Amino acid sequence: MKASDLFVHALEAERVEYIFGIPGEENLDILESLRGSKIQLILTRHEQAAGFMAATYGRLTGKSGVCIATLGPGATNLVTAAAYAQLGGMPMVMITGQKPVKSSKQGQFQIINIVDMMRPLTKFTKTIVGGDYIPSYVREAFRRSEEERPGATHLEFPEDIAREHSTMPVLETSYTRRPIAEEKAIHKAAEAITASRKPLLLVGAGANRKLTAKMLRKFVDKLGIPTVTTQMGKGVIDESGPHFIGNTALSDGDFVHRAIEQADLIINVGHDVVEKPPFFMRPGGPEVVHINFSSAQVDPVYFPQIEVVGDISNSLWQLNEHLEPQEHWSFTDAHRIRAALQKHIQEGSSNDTFPIRPQRLVKDVREAMPEKGIIALDNGMFKIWFARNYPAHAPNTVLLDNALATMGAGLPSAMAAKLVCPDRRVVAICGDGGFMMNSQEIETAVRLGLDLIVLILRDDAYGMIKWKQAMMEFHDFGLDFGNPDFVAYAKSYGAYGHRVEATDELVPLIESCCKEGGVHLIDVPVDYSHNDRILNHELRELSSKL
Repeated sequence: MKASDLFVHALEAERVEYIFGIPGEENLDILESLRGSKIQLILTRHEQAAGFMAATYGRLTGKSGVCIATLGPGATNLVTAAAYAQLGGMPMVMITGQKPVKSSKQGQFQIINIVDMMRPLTKFTKTIVGGDYIPSYVREAFRRSEEERPGATHLEFPEDIAREHSTMPVLETSYTRRPIAEEKAIHKAAEAITASRKPLLLVGAGANRKLTAKMLRKFVDKLGIPTVTTQMGKGVIDESGPHFIGNTALSDGDFVHRAIEQADLIINVGHDVVEKPPFFMRPGGPEVVHINFSSAQVDPVYFPQIEVVGDISNSLWQLNEHLEPQEHWSFTDAHRIRAALQKHIQEGSSNDTFPIRPQRLVKDVREAMPEKGIIALDNGMFKIWFARNYPAHAPNTVLLDNALATMGAGLPSAMAAKLVCPDRRVVAICGDGGFMMNSQEIETAVRLGLDLIVLILRDDAYGMIKWKQAMMEFHDFGLDFGNPDFVAYAKSYGAYGHRVEATDELVPLIESCCKEGGVHLIDVPVDYSHNDRILNHELRELSSKL
């Protein structure tokens, strides 16, 4: 069998549905082998977007998303997406081409050491040096990508190897079960939780799995322990429930941090140090129980006293069997803080001034989205507002990146979400800066016939950096830019373009776009002028009184 055919058969054995990317001449044998395969090639307009789509596919399904690029510039364009998947814990397999490794007549043209380049950004990276290596290398790339903690892997496939012949069979996927936590660790954690007076549950990125969410909800319903989430833990707990306190959209100074400070024990489920710290541990502060697939990575702001290492769902089930609500537990402070936070969120959500303010924007988007609708957030100032103010009801219904925090991922992530969940409403929410970094993928979305809405929050500047600039009391300098006419820009790709001209137009416009179908870009002018006052001063002042 031709090696490229064997490679595609190995991908089929891994149940690959899509390959996202841009093939080059070094990938043409794979492309020809894919032509007769059930695997669908999703041709994108930039390799970075392909990587973001593959990573998001992995995030939503738990199976490795796959992307492909040629050598040289194609491979370097995957670097940001590799870091995005690796830091974000998203399973992804990258395939890159390479010149012939046995005899090449092109010297060093386009050649860089891709394997060495990918090594710091991946869990596994290899050059396929012979057709007989394909089954084992492919199996290992997928196995390593999907095992906890998930991340990126990479295979380099030289064009002369792709033309070889091999008699090796494809390897079957292996059946594996994650290790479970040791019984003594469960008992130690249960004793600490039982003895505490004000326990608090903190849910992080590693808990954003279907089974984990199911078990966490049982845990909270039985024990009634107040719960906060990190940005990437949104939706694991239904945020409309009575035990949800709030989201740690900021690292400190918000209402939710008063609940953390007043707790005497924090049950930290799925914490990942790559995510921006949800709180800062200090000597003499609350005791911390770390529950995760892997042991804690200790750093100056995170050094848990008790660790429960193993499958999170099983650990929670075991703890649930050992725990009962305690009469000496006191949640009065936590629920008082919750009420104050909700009041503050509501106060800011009714303002009808135009351009729209972020608090009103978040409220209106929540109103327009079904319970399991998916919003895919690019990186920008609005991400903090959505993390803090947008109540999520189900896992992975708020796709945001608080690990690499890269711009340009919002639109590709939304496109992948729509492919994985075609029957759910999907909205990409992008700043004008982040949108323009991968705006060319509107053509891809139109070509794929996706029903997709893209909100472009326009402030004609890099708004988050402006916020930081104001926080540091620097002059407003160097962060303003111009924009195209987004309505005309959308139409040039065959999409629909709209511009909001009054705050109360947004919700009916989203509803109208959903009914019409197709790809819709909505230009939404946004007013961020109150960010510094609210986030840097008002929140600290109000929360300090709790």
